[in-house]
Parts: sequence; structure tokens; C-alpha cells
Amino acid sequence: MNFSNKELIIEAENELAPVFKRMESVENVCMQRVLSAFRNNRIAARHFNFTTGYGYDDEGRDALDRVFAEVMQTEAALVVPQLSSGTHTIFTVLASLLRPGDTMLSAAGRPYDTLVEAIGIEGEAQGSLKEFGVEYKQIELTDDGKIDLGALSTALKDKPKIVYFQRSRGYAWRNSLLPVEMKHAFDLVKELSPESFIVVDNCYGEFTQPDEPTAYGADVIMGSLIKNPGGGIAHTGGYIAGKQKAIDLVASRITVPGIGREAGCYPGGYLPYYQGIFMAPHTVCQALKTAALFAGVFEKLGLESMPSSKAERSDIVQALRFEMKEQLIDFCQVIQSVSPVDSFVVPVPWAMPGYIDEVIMAAGTFIQGASIELTADAPIRAPYTAYIQGALTYSHGRIAAESVLEKINK
Repeated sequence: MNFSNKELIIEAENELAPVFKRMESVENVCMQRVLSAFRNNRIAARHFNFTTGYGYDDEGRDALDRVFAEVMQTEAALVVPQLSSGTHTIFTVLASLLRPGDTMLSAAGRPYDTLVEAIGIEGEAQGSLKEFGVEYKQIELTDDGKIDLGALSTALKDKPKIVYFQRSRGYAWRNSLLPVEMKHAFDLVKELSPESFIVVDNCYGEFTQPDEPTAYGADVIMGSLIKNPGGGIAHTGGYIAGKQKAIDLVASRITVPGIGREAGCYPGGYLPYYQGIFMAPHTVCQALKTAALFAGVFEKLGLESMPSSKAERSDIVQALRFEMKEQLIDFCQVIQSVSPVDSFVVPVPWAMPGYIDEVIMAAGTFIQGASIELTADAPIRAPYTAYIQGALTYSHGRIAAESVLEKINK
């Protein structure tokens, strides 16, 4: 039976009704935690004010850190507008906790492309962890995308300083790691190498599940505020949350040893960060519904997607696979064309800083690079896979899905 594109969308939505209901239940759990954090910390209008200079006694900064710590289910947090990206935030944590001669062990395979040179896995970038005498090792995930506990057990004999987990799929054809799945690995680290820091790149994952990795034993999680926890409102920045011992080390790197988080101002004011974290559970739910819809539509067309439309999700990223490079480029160009900003721009592949291959990015966003807004990107390499994420509203995501169908299902 042949369906029109509109009928195909409706059919997919009907089948996804139980999935959408499950996503809304997660939103409710996370929203309750966010609201409780605001109330417990007695957030008031004075916390939104800007500060200058040293930023001593900055009530807005300190209260925002406490809100994030509670929301992220841990002891302490740092919310830092000066962190420019998720990669910047992650590297700041790694550089804070590692010392010359230490080992960083990635327990979930190769990290995201932008971290490869920063760590020193490839290239000769100045200031990399490798240049500072840090050794890097990694364990591949199993064929079904799970953490290899046997290999991890063996690697922990060397007592790595950091055991690192990337929650999201990045540019890998695998499911994202659920926090409850990571718990088994966290328990193993605590048993066999208790002095190791368990560090989780939480980018794209916040509020997709009822609990964050810190609730299962992670020592540090971190992410970008122009992704999930900024709710589409925060203009820039990153957050770092975890055990007090680790956060104190990071604070000393962000400012100065001996001063830590006692100083640091933000002349822009903190309102977007408070409002962003408040909106984040709902915004993430909109993005999850959009991702599931794209997966459902692709499945109906007989095309490959990861994860499946009905899968339990641990990030907002949806991977979609094409047979030819031209189809992938067309897809990203369609996403750009239905963006609210720069819809008239035609994206093309280019050598983007920090990436190994040429990359095409559709990013017609209010906030530059904000992947909680509807965006798509892809490295230009076979197999040709586009990664779509975000959507401030499901209705925008739905319009985008219709537009894509008009292009690929004629």
C-alpha cells in the first residue's frame, strides 16, 4: 500500500505514541528534580544579576553551581560561561585531573573526533595531553555496542588515573550508553582501581533518562550548555558536575590554584543559564520525539537508522545512513532550508577545525552551533551517515521530516 508523505508521517506518529508517552514520563521526572533544585536553593531575581572584576561573593554564580549540582545528582558543580564548547569543557576536566606520567583509559572506544588531537591520539597539536606526558589507552566496545567488562578488568590492573566514557554515539554507528548500563563498569572500576576518576562525557545525554551517570557512581560528568542543559536559551558555556574532590581540582585549573571558584565574574548576567536549565527537560523531550520520528520514517522507507524508532535512548542524536554521498549532502541541505535562521544558505562539505574528514553541517540556529536546536551534520566518509539532533519544538521537527520526505520519497 502506497502512502503519501503526510500519511507516512501520521502512521509513524501513531506507532510511536507509546514511545512519546515514555519520553514525557522522563521529562516529568527530570522537571521535578529541576524545580526542586530551584526551590531548595531559594532562587530569586537577585541571582540573575551580572558581576564584574574578580566576582567575589557572586551570589548568582554560586547558587547556579548549587542548582546544577542538585539537578545532576552529585556533590558539586561548576557552570562556566567562558567554556566555549563541549570539547573545551571535556579537555578542561582532563587537563585538571591528569598529571605527567598518568594514564587516561577510554572504556568506550575512540572519543569524538574533536578530542583526537587534543588528547594526542593523532597529530602533533601544541598543548595536547600527550605533549604533557599523559599516556592514552582505549578499549573497544563489543560488537553489540556494550562496554567490554573483561577487557576493562584487565586494563584496570595498570591503575589509570582516569577511566573515560563517552555516553553519546559521536560519529560511531552504535547506540548511546545508558547510565544503568554504565553502572556495571563503574562498579568494576571502584572495585579494582578505586583511586581512578570515572569521567563521563555527558554531551547530548542530559535529561534523556530519569537519572544521570552520577547517580550510578560517576565521579565527574560534563557537557556543553548549547546542548541539552542550556534548554536552547543559554548562549554559551559548559558545566562540570561531580564529587567535591574532583570539582575542586577543576576549579583550580579554571582560575588559579589557591583561589579556585572563589573568583570569576560574568558581566552578561546569569538569567539565560537559570532559564535554560529550567526549560531543558521539556526541550530535550521535544528533541527526542523528533529523533524518534525521523527513525520511524526512515524505517518505513526501508533505510537504515540507529537507534531504532522505539529504542530506549540515552542521547538526542539520530544516525541515518545513505547509499551515496550526494544523498547525505541533499539531506543536510534540506534541514538547513527549513531552519529559522539562514534558511537561504546552502551548506557544503568543508575542512572544519578539529575534524579529520571534511564535514557538512546544517545549523540554521539562533545560537551558533547549538545542537539542541534542530541541526544535522556528517563527516564525508563512507558509509555515508548523517547525524541529526535537536529541535526546540516537536512541530518544527515534524515539518523538517515532511520536507526531507518530499526530497527523498518522490
